[in-house]
Amino acid sequence: MKTDELPPLRAKDILPFVVMCVGMFMALLDIQIVASSLQDIGGGLSAARDQISWVQTAYLIAEIIMIPLSGWLTRLLSTRWLFTASAVGFTLASLLCGLAWNIESMIVFRALQGLLGASMIPTVFTSSFHYFQGKRRVYAAAVIGTIASIAPTLGPVIGGWITDTLNWRWLFYINLFPGVLVALLTPVLVKIDEPDLSLLKKADYLGIALMAVGLGSLQYVLEEGARWNWFDDQTIQTFSVLAVVAGILFIIRSLTYANPVVDLRALGDRNFLVGSILSFMTGVGMFATIFLTPLFLGYVRGYDAWQIGIAISATGLASLIGVPIYITLAKRFDTRWLMMFGLAMFALSMWSFSGITHDWGSSELFLPQFLRGFPQVFAVAPAVTLGLGGLSPERLKYASGLFNMMRNLGGAIGIAVCATLLNDRANLHFLRMAEHLNATNAPMQEMLHGVSVKVAAATGGDLLHGQAVALKQLWSLTWREAQVQTFADAFLVIGVCLAIATLLVPLMKKVAPTATPPAEAH
Repeated sequence: MKTDELPPLRAKDILPFVVMCVGMFMALLDIQIVASSLQDIGGGLSAARDQISWVQTAYLIAEIIMIPLSGWLTRLLSTRWLFTASAVGFTLASLLCGLAWNIESMIVFRALQGLLGASMIPTVFTSSFHYFQGKRRVYAAAVIGTIASIAPTLGPVIGGWITDTLNWRWLFYINLFPGVLVALLTPVLVKIDEPDLSLLKKADYLGIALMAVGLGSLQYVLEEGARWNWFDDQTIQTFSVLAVVAGILFIIRSLTYANPVVDLRALGDRNFLVGSILSFMTGVGMFATIFLTPLFLGYVRGYDAWQIGIAISATGLASLIGVPIYITLAKRFDTRWLMMFGLAMFALSMWSFSGITHDWGSSELFLPQFLRGFPQVFAVAPAVTLGLGGLSPERLKYASGLFNMMRNLGGAIGIAVCATLLNDRANLHFLRMAEHLNATNAPMQEMLHGVSVKVAAATGGDLLHGQAVALKQLWSLTWREAQVQTFADAFLVIGVCLAIATLLVPLMKKVAPTATPPAEAH
C-alpha cells in the first residue's frame, strides 16, 4: 500500500493516543509547575532556602532514573498496564504531595511522583509509531513535540496562576481529575501488545542497579554542585566517583549482557546517535531557559509567581502558533532542514536574550521569548521521526527511553552549568565593576554625595548614616548589574550549544515514511 493510500483514521487509533498524550502532558508539566512557586511552598512547609530546591530536584532525579527503564517495563507489563500503573501511581503521589506536612515528606512524595509518572513520557513516543503510519507520523510527531516543548514552558505560568488564585497545594491537586480519567480510560482503549512476565527471570537487575546509582549520583552532583562549590565538598566528591564508576560499569554491562535493560547498541544507528545528541542539546535550551527566566524576573525585577507566569507566557503562545506551520511545511520539505531552521532560530533567540538589561519586563522579553517558543516544535518533532523512525519495532521500545532520558539529562546539565555561571560569573562581573568605583569616578561621587545629603536631611542631619546608606545603595546597584551581565552570559552559552546542534543536523539521514504499521508483539 502506498503512503497516499492509507486507510482513514479510526477513533480507536486517535482516542488512545489522545488519552496517553494527556498523561504525558501531566508528567512533563509537573517538572516545572513548581518553578515559580518554590518560595510559597518553602514558606508553607517552613523549609530552609537550601532545602526547597529539592522539591524540583527529587522529581527530576526519579524521572531520569525511571525513563530508560520504560522499554523493559513495557515488554514486561505491556503498554496498556504500564501506562495505567504509571497514571495511578502519579495520581496518588500527586495527592500525597498536596497533603505534605513538612519539607521532608514533600521531597519523598515528589520523588515518588517523578518515579511513578516517568513511564508515561517515552511510552507515548513508541505508541505513536503503532497508531500512525506513513506521513501521518509527521502529525503525531508534531503533537508529541509540542507537548514536550510546551508543557515544561507552561509549568511556571500555570503554577504561578494556581498559587496566586488558590494556594500552592493545588499545584498537585489539579492532577487528580485528569489522572483518574487517564487511569480509567487506558485499560479500555490502549491495546498494543501483551505482557511478558517471563522477562522477570532474565532481567538485568545488576544493570538496573548500576544505572540507578549512576544516574542518581550524577543528578545529585549536577543539582547540588554549584551550591557546595563543586569538588571542594566531600559529599560532591563521593557522588561524583559513584556516578563515574557506576556509569562505566553500566556501559560495560549493557554492551556485554544478552538482554540489557537499556539498548546502548542502538547508538550504532547514526540517526539515533545524532538524534539523541540533538535531543540532549534541545533539553539544554528548553530547561535551562525555563530555569533562567523566572530567576531573573524574581531576583532582579522582584516579580511574584503570577507576574513571572504572565511574563513568560509568550513562549507557550509562540509554540502553539508554530505547530500548524510546522505540519504544513513538513508535508513539503525535508524535516532535516526544518530541524536546522528550528535549532538556528532557537540559537538566535538566545543571542537576543544576551542583550538583557535590569529593566527588562514582559514587553522587552516578548520578542526573545517568541523567537524561542516558535521554533521548539521544529527542533523537537523532527528528532522524533528521524531519530526513532529508522529503528525496528523491537528495538524502538528500548531505545525510546534512552532518547527521552537524553533530553531530560541535557536539561539537568544545562541547569547545573547555568547555576554555576550565575554563581561564579556574578562575582567576577561585580569585582570588575568595583575596580572602576574609585575616587576618580566622578558620576559615582556625585551619586554618593546626592544620596548622602538626601538621607541626612531626612534623618536630622546624620551625614554618617547618609553615607552608609549611599554606599549600601551603590553596592546593591553594582550587584544587580553584575547579575544581569551573568544572565546574559548564560543565555549566550546556551545559544552557542544550539548553534553547534544546528551544524550536526546534516549528519542525519532522511527517513522515508512507511505506510504499513510495524509488526508489534501482540
